[in-house]
Amino acid sequence: MSLPILYIKQGCPWCIDALEYFKQVDLKLEVVDVIQNPSRMSDLIECSSQNKTPTLKNEDFIVKDFDVQEFKQAMLENPTEAKKLGL
Repeated sequence: MSLPILYIKQGCPWCIDALEYFKQVDLKLEVVDVIQNPSRMSDLIECSSQNKTPTLKNEDFIVKDFDVQEFKQAMLENPTEAKKLGL
């Protein structure tokens, strides 16, 4: 099983918060900075139909353009996905 992907942009304050949150909850991620790796921007757009970060992709589940509170709410609304992520 592959790791969830977290798309970020360097310097994005919401991305910094998300990275800190995921570190605190010990969620292992593939972190993709779409500024440092512009070829991956198309992956972000393809999976989420937008180019904003942070965006988390876990298989077919997407939480796009979120802050930590919005992510936590998404986990409450999707308990099966939260369990898959170990949250």
